[in-house]
Amino acid sequence: MHKIAFALILGAVVSLSATSSYRITHTYTLGGDGRWDYIVPDPPNHRLFIARQDRIMVVDEDSGKLLSEISGIHGAHGTALAHAAGRGFATSGNDGTVVMFDLKTFRVLGRIPAAEDADAIIYDAPSNRIFTFNGDAHSSTVIDPRAGTRITNIPLGGKPEYGASAGDGRVYANLTDTSEVVEIDAKRAAVTRRWSTAPCKQPVAMAIDTAHHRLFSGCRSGVMAVSDYEAGKVAATVPIGVGVDGAGFDPDSGNAFASNADGRLTVIHQDAPDRYHVVENLQTPEGARNMGLDPANHRVYIVSAKFGPPPAGSTGRVRAPVLPGTFSLMVIERSPGGN
Repeated sequence: MHKIAFALILGAVVSLSATSSYRITHTYTLGGDGRWDYIVPDPPNHRLFIARQDRIMVVDEDSGKLLSEISGIHGAHGTALAHAAGRGFATSGNDGTVVMFDLKTFRVLGRIPAAEDADAIIYDAPSNRIFTFNGDAHSSTVIDPRAGTRITNIPLGGKPEYGASAGDGRVYANLTDTSEVVEIDAKRAAVTRRWSTAPCKQPVAMAIDTAHHRLFSGCRSGVMAVSDYEAGKVAATVPIGVGVDGAGFDPDSGNAFASNADGRLTVIHQDAPDRYHVVENLQTPEGARNMGLDPANHRVYIVSAKFGPPPAGSTGRVRAPVLPGTFSLMVIERSPGGN
């Protein structure tokens, strides 16, 4: 075979493999009204908790079946799971509270005061505490999951978005208005450090690699900032899509992910703790800006819907309405032999 022709064929094969390492394998129509926010996997029970404006949808990961809905939430954002206590916690952003529910029956057990714009929420196992990230209040509410009571509110000095537990007594959160990462001592319930995410601006989504002590901050400025959280500084940046709101890291593949509203899931490979490259930008539906990564089965879960035209006579930045019955869950898996 001619050398030039062989090179062209080889290049095409490499290009094909580089653009098809992940694919959407299943799409499940869930329907229902309302917009959505964070998707939180529950690996031991093969479930997903999906925030839907005034409720949390509980969905079977394997079948896409709607198992239950947790109601009574006013502005649903995030869900945290405290398995040892048998309880889940969902932020109710419009009234600044957290709804506590039973993880087996999904029955609402109570409502805990947090702060204005309670948004993301995570569970930290070493301290056995729940941490909310309250955007407009610039704070984090600390909750005892067994007692179902608020312990304290921690001032953060900026507007938090998503966060992560390092599993060693430290909790991290992005501050989107100051473009910083803040470190919290979970037991002391106090801020211990902060650092800039520059050149990344408006960090929102967060994921963590605890083996290499790296944080992944997805930024609205179109990059992902990778921080060395031992050194407290940004170690690398990688380009991502527009309108990021979700991130994940899979230790098995060494791949980080950023889900973007522009209809791209950016897949980034960790070549070394401080060296990364974009593997691909998988096409996803427009509006699929949230994601959940199940580290047990290595699947990425995204959601979106079809949208109608903006209301007649509307001006400025107006969200297009979600068309009834079109809200769907999509499962993304790595192709055999993919990166």
